[in-house]
Amino acid sequence: MTFDKNPFPAGDADRHALWEMLVRRDIDAFLAQDWSMIEDDFVASSFFGMHAHFLSDADAWRLQFPTLKSYRDEWLRQAKETAATKFAEPLREALFRITNMRDIDVDGERAVLHKKFNGSIARPGGSAEKLKWQTLYFCAKADGRWKIAGFVGYMPHPLGN
Repeated sequence: MTFDKNPFPAGDADRHALWEMLVRRDIDAFLAQDWSMIEDDFVASSFFGMHAHFLSDADAWRLQFPTLKSYRDEWLRQAKETAATKFAEPLREALFRITNMRDIDVDGERAVLHKKFNGSIARPGGSAEKLKWQTLYFCAKADGRWKIAGFVGYMPHPLGN
């Protein structure tokens, strides 16, 4: 099985396109540290993001990204930090392996996507970096294509632990 195969057939056009945007394009842009690859994937004028700080208590979640610029800056910081980290396996393949985005609710021109990271990436010396968190993305169709309107991210996976 190909590690980066879209689980939604082309005939399921909305879910197929959403997966391509928030899994394939996001991973490739992140690894390339290239925001320009995804900058058009956002509803820039009204975007915002919540940071759950890996806590189950929703009262502790904060509006950490009130603008797309604030999210972009943090995304680029994380991409740079990840690029400087040594891994003992191909990172792109590992990210696809541990990423699951099969729960996508589409209703007309709105969608809610459940993106989960659940697994480990091998590090030199036998250690591993464990990723176990999830994000809810809120998307809308704009000018005939899907875009990210906002998210609640960095939630524990599974929620409630």
